[in-house]
Amino acid sequence: MHTPSSLLMLLAGLVLTATPVLAGCTDPPAPAVEWRRCLLDQAELADADLTRAHLRDASFQRAVLTGAKLIEADAIEARFVSADLTGADLSRANLRSVDFTRAIMRGATLAGADLRRATLFRADLSEADLTGANLAGANMSGAMLGGARWTDGRRVCAAGSVGNCQ
Repeated sequence: MHTPSSLLMLLAGLVLTATPVLAGCTDPPAPAVEWRRCLLDQAELADADLTRAHLRDASFQRAVLTGAKLIEADAIEARFVSADLTGADLSRANLRSVDFTRAIMRGATLAGADLRRATLFRADLSEADLTGANLAGANMSGAMLGGARWTDGRRVCAAGSVGNCQ
């Protein structure tokens, strides 16, 4: 039989071991942050660590994410239209159906990223690393690929490659 004091101790123990409350749209950038459906247009997130962040259906239009870490981030259907992701690390990120229209992704790492059905229309992927990336159904129209390491990890796209790796 439990006494009232033992029940209080049990409740206190459960509260202390509970998982932390997920972050909201106004919370600062941090690993595993919860920014689903958040409007972060024009946000200044240079060098932010968003490793394993939850970014589904979030908007980062014209945001600055230079050097940011989005390793293993879940960003399905997010919008990075005209965002600056120069040198960002998106390794193993889930980027299915993400809109990277006119995004600047020079020197970005997309190794092992899932980019199925992503829109990379007129995105600048110069010098990016696409090793092991899944580009099935991705719209690469007008994407600048000069110097990018292709999905096979061996081929480097020729200077002036646009829309496909030459």
